[in-house]
Amino acid sequence: MNLFPSSLVTGYWSENFVDVNVVIVLNLVGALILGILVGYERSYRGRAAGMRTYGLVCMASAALTVVVGYPAYWYGGHLADSVGDPTRVIQGIVTGIGFLGAGVIMKDGFNISGLTTAASIWAASAIGVLVGIGFYAAAIMLTLISALSMSLISYLEEWLPSHPAIGVVLRFNQGFVPDEQVLKQAALERGYDIVPSTLSISYQDGQPEWHFIAMARNKHQGASLAQLAGELSRFEGVQSFSMTHARN
Repeated sequence: MNLFPSSLVTGYWSENFVDVNVVIVLNLVGALILGILVGYERSYRGRAAGMRTYGLVCMASAALTVVVGYPAYWYGGHLADSVGDPTRVIQGIVTGIGFLGAGVIMKDGFNISGLTTAASIWAASAIGVLVGIGFYAAAIMLTLISALSMSLISYLEEWLPSHPAIGVVLRFNQGFVPDEQVLKQAALERGYDIVPSTLSISYQDGQPEWHFIAMARNKHQGASLAQLAGELSRFEGVQSFSMTHARN
């Protein structure tokens, strides 16, 4: 008994079917590059969602969109009319995976983690869809590109110019009135700019507490956390403080 008849193999790997897989792969690569370009702008400005996240989401979106344009080649061209509309199944998968991805995103103070993991989960769903409808070459390529994106693009992010950010919480002595301009000037002298939209001020028992994000002018210019901590301990009016690398 022949488990793999030649007609089945040639049906999946006909010349036209291979051409379709090539077109899909080119779409995936193009979408990845464009997503990386958008993600670099976010990474350059110290945002949590960077090149890997944008690249994966853009590529997975392209994968799920481009396959809809070739329904005649789904399942090796053996799609039966009685199976209904497979795109509705894809919609359900993407929606369900979206909720799963949201569950791995966590916010801790100024830091957001899990965005790339969520994007990779969504990309994995696109890989499963490609496999399910028979675009094996495109699925393999999407898998390789996704893996390389998560492992190599982080090195590219480190190499490219960027603005690292730190989250700062300052608690001042009771009755002390901090001066925003003095604080901005002190940050500037150490290679940082305070992001105005991130500044929040609270009072408790007469003690002002300032929360803000300071962004380095470039990755080589800003003082290190250790240096900043040493200087903040001697800063006038500061009772206590906390700092952490921030991706906002």
